[in-house]
Amino acid sequence: MEPTNQKFLERVVSHRALQMGNSFPCQICVVGFLCGICLTSLFLAVLTSVGTFGFTGISFSSLSMGVSPWNSSSEIVNVISSSDCNFKVKETERWVDLKQREPERNDDGERVSLLTEAWGALLADRQPEENEFLQRFRFSKSSLPSAPHLENCKLSARLNKRLDSRSGAGKFPPWTTWKGSLNMYPATATATATDGNVRRLTHQPVSDGAHPPWIVGSDEENYPLTRKVQRDIWIHQHPINCSDPNIKFLVADWEVLPGFGIGAQLAGMAGLLAIAINEKRVLVTGHYNRADHDGCKASRSSWSCYFFLETSQECRDRAFELMKNKDAWEKGIIKRKDDYKTKEIWTGKIPRVWGDPWSYLQPTTDINGSLIAVHHKMDRRWWRAQAVRYLMRFQTEYTCGLLNIAQHAAFGEEAAKMVLASIDREWPKVITNKPKSDIEEFVWSNHRPWVPRPLLSMHVRMGDKACEMKVVEFEQYMGLAHRIRMRFPHLNNIWLSTEMQEVIDKTKSYPHWNFYYTNVKRQVGNASMAAYEASLGRKTSTNYPLVNFLMAVESDFFIGALGSTWCFLIDGMRNTGGKVMAGYLSVNKDRFW
Repeated sequence: MEPTNQKFLERVVSHRALQMGNSFPCQICVVGFLCGICLTSLFLAVLTSVGTFGFTGISFSSLSMGVSPWNSSSEIVNVISSSDCNFKVKETERWVDLKQREPERNDDGERVSLLTEAWGALLADRQPEENEFLQRFRFSKSSLPSAPHLENCKLSARLNKRLDSRSGAGKFPPWTTWKGSLNMYPATATATATDGNVRRLTHQPVSDGAHPPWIVGSDEENYPLTRKVQRDIWIHQHPINCSDPNIKFLVADWEVLPGFGIGAQLAGMAGLLAIAINEKRVLVTGHYNRADHDGCKASRSSWSCYFFLETSQECRDRAFELMKNKDAWEKGIIKRKDDYKTKEIWTGKIPRVWGDPWSYLQPTTDINGSLIAVHHKMDRRWWRAQAVRYLMRFQTEYTCGLLNIAQHAAFGEEAAKMVLASIDREWPKVITNKPKSDIEEFVWSNHRPWVPRPLLSMHVRMGDKACEMKVVEFEQYMGLAHRIRMRFPHLNNIWLSTEMQEVIDKTKSYPHWNFYYTNVKRQVGNASMAAYEASLGRKTSTNYPLVNFLMAVESDFFIGALGSTWCFLIDGMRNTGGKVMAGYLSVNKDRFW
């Protein structure tokens, strides 16, 4: 009986235990006990990982997923142990991982700022000495990564000088297919041919029939005959012997009349160049009032502050010498701008040396949704484009530096991020100095500085221009920008040029565009352009428009107002710079068309 009673007792106890296990209070106790274990594990994990207490936002939604009614202790245990505890650990790990990564992100930001600032230091008027640079940035100049958005202005000026000068015995400049620094590759260098013979790299193509190196693209990508015309103008302006008694000169100062902007000055000089070519004279430019400031230093009050001179120094010296000769004046060997009427300068005869290439200009200008195929001033549009392209064919070191400063202010941080993503993450703690290879130094030297592309340039002209043309609001310009983006959806960047502060303010209404613009004081209200420029001072009122002009020329697309002479000339420079097929969207037409 004893075994029987024992079994009976076990069945009673088991039955009672089962009843207790199915009771709600018992289930609560089990859940509380298991939750206590999970919470203890959680706090131990946090203390072990970070040594301090911390909490993040916690979602409890997973607790309600897949839980059956409260009649099975085993299912409750499975849900809490496999779902809730794992969830907590993963959230804690993620939080710790983010805390560990935050210093890395902060460190990246500091490295970007350091690199951007170091590049900027080299653009200052007075570059820091090596010791000063080392003390300030804790690394040497030679350890500074190359800036992809900046140009080596000294090197470019030296190369361009070589391409713009006749060599000994009046030889033609080296206008060959060897571009950039490759043109200066050491003549003593040797190369091993496929047949094993060593050959000297001293033979280059003859330059006499080559096209000017300042023209980009083929004939189809420029106005008709652009490459030939530019070559012929250079030859005309650079005779082999400037002292030849048959060489005649036209000496002309730039316009200085009040209210004449840079665009009007360029248009006037284009007319004088036309007269010089028609009369077989060498044009020599004189006083340029906009260069009359401290920035120009040695070339003060001269066009050569910003761009290469229109003729050689020998011809300039000869012309100024002849101006003192009474006989030269009487024989007509020398003439001045005052010898010609205003109408001859501004609306005179266009050179017909090359026929009438303007008669087959490609219709690439869009106004109100239609292409303009023919208008009354096609000849003048073509010629002014050629003349301005020649006058601005090569930038000086000073102008190159202005562009570097503007591009660094606009694109420096983006460029720094790109560079830092491609070098050792420990920079500047770990610096690897590698000498430049020949392909870097000579072949890749011809690449233009980096800018975020595609880039749309937009010149918004308002203010007192309303007396000369139809002025439209910024919204209409942006409507044209949207039209371009519909065709090129990857277009996000706009280089904005305007004198009006209200235009800059309105850019905030277009958060899906990246706007870049120069940091200068802008006009509020409708004051005259002359008054606005006077408030900026001679230096700023000349430098920043030229930077905007050159940025517009290099951009992928352009939106402007053809009623503005400035936009008219930008269009001409683009159409002689390989940008014909990029087109031109204008908010109005030229007032003389």
